[in-house]
Amino acid sequence: MNFEVQKNGAATVLKLKERRLDSSISPELKGEFLILCKPKVESLTVDLGDVEFCDSSGLSALLIADRKMKEHGGNVKLINVHKKVLNLLKISMLDRVFEIHESTAHATKH
Repeated sequence: MNFEVQKNGAATVLKLKERRLDSSISPELKGEFLILCKPKVESLTVDLGDVEFCDSSGLSALLIADRKMKEHGGNVKLINVHKKVLNLLKISMLDRVFEIHESTAHATKH
């Protein structure tokens, strides 16, 4: 799995550098989320700009991040979400679970 992590105080950004968020990478991504979602992290932003496809296992990984962050009052924001992935989030009603923003700059204002 190819990704990049940037930490800025209590905010962490994970940029996923994969075209597909599916069962081939979701177990590793879940593990990374468990490492990143610590109480000192108040906000986890997941940049999905490169992700063109997502399936149920990818959604499951994102939900694990959300659950771990909410355990200590943190939140998960999704940015640069591809239209197909956004449609999946809406169909599964997960657009109500995650804050979805156009960009990092937009996400940090909220």
